[in-house]
Amino acid sequence: MSKLPIIAVGADHGGFPLKEGIRKFLNKEGYETIDCGTDSTDAVDYPVFAAKVANKVASGAARFGVMVDGAGIGSSMAANKIPGVRAALCYDLSSANNAREHNDANVLTLGSGLIGSSLATQIVQKFITTDCTVERHLKRVAMIDDLQTTKDNMETSEKTENQSLSSLTDEDILRIAERVGELVQSSSGKTSQKYLDIKLPNHHDNDIVCHCGVCAERQPDTYRKFMDFGVDRIGVHDGSGAASVPEDVAKCIDHTLLKPDATEDDIKTLCAEADEFKFATVCISPSYVPLAAQELMGSTVKVCTVVGFPSGAHHPTIKAMETRRAIRDGAQEIDMVINVGALKSGNDELVYRDIRLVCEACEDGGAISKVIIEAALLTDDEKVRACTLAKKARADYVKTSTGFGPHGATAADVALMAKTVANTGIGVKAAGGIKSYEDAQSMINAGATRIGASAGIAIVKKARSITISN
Repeated sequence: MSKLPIIAVGADHGGFPLKEGIRKFLNKEGYETIDCGTDSTDAVDYPVFAAKVANKVASGAARFGVMVDGAGIGSSMAANKIPGVRAALCYDLSSANNAREHNDANVLTLGSGLIGSSLATQIVQKFITTDCTVERHLKRVAMIDDLQTTKDNMETSEKTENQSLSSLTDEDILRIAERVGELVQSSSGKTSQKYLDIKLPNHHDNDIVCHCGVCAERQPDTYRKFMDFGVDRIGVHDGSGAASVPEDVAKCIDHTLLKPDATEDDIKTLCAEADEFKFATVCISPSYVPLAAQELMGSTVKVCTVVGFPSGAHHPTIKAMETRRAIRDGAQEIDMVINVGALKSGNDELVYRDIRLVCEACEDGGAISKVIIEAALLTDDEKVRACTLAKKARADYVKTSTGFGPHGATAADVALMAKTVANTGIGVKAAGGIKSYEDAQSMINAGATRIGASAGIAIVKKARSITISN
């Protein structure tokens, strides 16, 4: 009787319970397992443990690896960075069979937010008991492995180029910035002069370069390259001033309808208005995400929805599951409500885990994460703590309020939140009670980079009237 293969198992905090169940199942079936961690539900980073599992397989210490995180996608990406590893995300018996029979995969990744324990053990068993034996499949697997050699050769040739990039001076970057400004001007089709405002790493300029967040969205690839050089912020502004206000204001606005009695026709109207006025998103209840995604297909307007709304008192794992479902339904931005009671009780660890699980789900699904702190219920100290925890959890935005609290956004709250997350790349969304252009302008002046408003059309029309009069 042949010896059973050794299996390396691992997980992040979200996948820990499922990993433990799989490990016990394998041991009961007579398999020897190598537990690569993690050992609890305390927050960790999944690439660390995916690499541990992959390295066990690559070194020959284990025949197969099984890695579990929230969605399984990130761990698959991380494991495949290890030479000799062919990791596959499987979500049913068919994909597990195909991964082994056709691709000779040696690391299985699973999403604990996608499948239950019973299906997971069936997938694992199918994966480790299926062989790749057909000649045409083995040939293609060898071609996959050959790609690593090609990659290594390319990295060697690129090393010298990367070293030259790292030697760029501030003056070099400024010259590049001027050229990028010219390219932005030509690609936009506008005749107004453009320029780049750049804050270099060692410079101490306290001016706000871009209030609305539009600038980075116009040329995201260029922005990322400058970030690689160490540039903190890039702003592209229209030299014509007032003529650009309506478009920029519109792109700051999340056109919102969260009333419990909103109908399908209401949502369709909201989406049509958002598309006409080129708002950033429509923000709607989770049940309407599929409808909004369908209505806005092909539009630049994104679908945003809320999680743990409006009380925030839901269990962290429920919020994470709600997030993943919303993203699968078509949401591209998630506004989650923190557990306000936990924060006021001093249980910052619970609040952090609450936020982090949602942020992790957003990272896995490629969505933007916004953290609603419900500022009207908090002291200034609690507002700072909430924003600090959102920073630690790597959220994309902090947001003032749900619109269902005692009152909505205030300029003072926005200013305090903006100060707390300054120089981190985190945006500030002001929401609740913003009914006019003047309200929106005061929030932007206080540091808001996004506005949540049901009165978006009135705001943009007022901005247009100001532009025309100017």
